[in-house]
Amino acid sequence: MKTLLAFLLLLVSYVSYSQDVPVLVTAPWLNEHKQDPKLVILQVSFLQFDYENEHIAGAHYLWPGWLAPDSPQGAMNMPDPKTATRLLQGWGVNNDSHVVICHIRGEVSPSARMFLMLENLGLKGKVSFLNGGLEAWKMEGYPVTKDIPASKKGNFVVKPGNLVVDKNYVLKTIDSDKGVVVDARAKNWYDGDPTGNPRDGHIKNAKNIPYQDMVDQTTYVFKTVDQLSGYFTPVLPDKNREVVTYCFIGQTASVIYMSGRILGYDMKLYDGSMQEWSRIPELPMETTKK
Repeated sequence: MKTLLAFLLLLVSYVSYSQDVPVLVTAPWLNEHKQDPKLVILQVSFLQFDYENEHIAGAHYLWPGWLAPDSPQGAMNMPDPKTATRLLQGWGVNNDSHVVICHIRGEVSPSARMFLMLENLGLKGKVSFLNGGLEAWKMEGYPVTKDIPASKKGNFVVKPGNLVVDKNYVLKTIDSDKGVVVDARAKNWYDGDPTGNPRDGHIKNAKNIPYQDMVDQTTYVFKTVDQLSGYFTPVLPDKNREVVTYCFIGQTASVIYMSGRILGYDMKLYDGSMQEWSRIPELPMETTKK
């Protein structure tokens, strides 16, 4: 009987750890769970000053350049796995951690990119995004601090996934009935207005879902599931088809990646985006601009 009980407890524990956490969490939810020892809060901002000025107690600072470094080959690349492992362990991330990303003010897209990177580094289903970020937290009347937290070294080891794809993957997808390519830029760029890139327009056969429409531009809160569906369903009625999204450099498309995850789509991101695609003449593009 004791052996059976121990097995059942182990099974329950395994199931609880293997279940996906929600893509979005609210400030009240985070306030209620902030003492959970498995919770790791990472506040994202381009300037460390913003983090040092105010953050949620216990939150660590995540500079986007650490997990999406620029290089001579393009902006926002995959990080070195060893470097990423060292960073995540330094923030106390373990195999059973629940990581919550918190953005400041309107920095939704770089923070969404961090959500994507963490999922692609082996934490898919273990990362949530604080809807509305630090502003939503403060609007609820919850306190912030300047204190820098200590943390015990975590045991998580990066295992890069396949959520970030290259130009060859996109080239196969545009002529496939198994996937759809989505341009996350504003419609005028999709249509063909000049952007400063070598070629304008969009990737052949790509659909358009502007990333700005996913988030309320006043509160920086993701729109409701029904509202997001209103943008996705006309363009992507079949959830059985994989979605590969792109933008200028692979940052704002991360908002579309997150929105698709909220809705249950199988999402990927083309990292090179138009920065790369527009520079290679043999890669097909088209325009709807008259």
